[in-house]
Amino acid sequence: MSIAPAILTALNTTQDQLVKKMIDDVRTIYSSMLGIELMHLPLEVDPVSQFQDCVSAMVGLGGTYSGLVSVHVPTGLAKTFAGAMLGMDVEEVDQDVYDALGEIANMVAGNFKQHISKGGGDVRISTPSVISGKDYIVQCKQNDSINLLFDVAEEWFMVSTVLSAD
Repeated sequence: MSIAPAILTALNTTQDQLVKKMIDDVRTIYSSMLGIELMHLPLEVDPVSQFQDCVSAMVGLGGTYSGLVSVHVPTGLAKTFAGAMLGMDVEEVDQDVYDALGEIANMVAGNFKQHISKGGGDVRISTPSVISGKDYIVQCKQNDSINLLFDVAEEWFMVSTVLSAD
């Protein structure tokens, strides 16, 4: 999937440039906030994904452009991320994990907003929503998406962005 050409033209960018910015943003956030170095896996993935034993944090976009920024992480890795962020061992998926993943999604969405906004006021982001479970499906109706896989210690997680022009 890819972002619509009309949106890329309006943003004065290309798909490759936007993807590179997103990869750089995600790596910077994870490095600075969690002390974790990521490897981007250059694989095309389906944005409609079934997740098993995962935590997904999502932040909505609204304004000139609308959409969704989401982070989908296996529960074991979600506990690792929360522990790194909080500086403590996290044994179970609880409110600490939800808060940490919600904050990570919020930072990714905030950085992405800077790439699509003229000064920040024309695009707004929502508060994060977090879901988890043994088996669930996340589906967006928009085909205009960027879906990136990242690897940490041989486990992967996905960062996905869906974008449309209003």
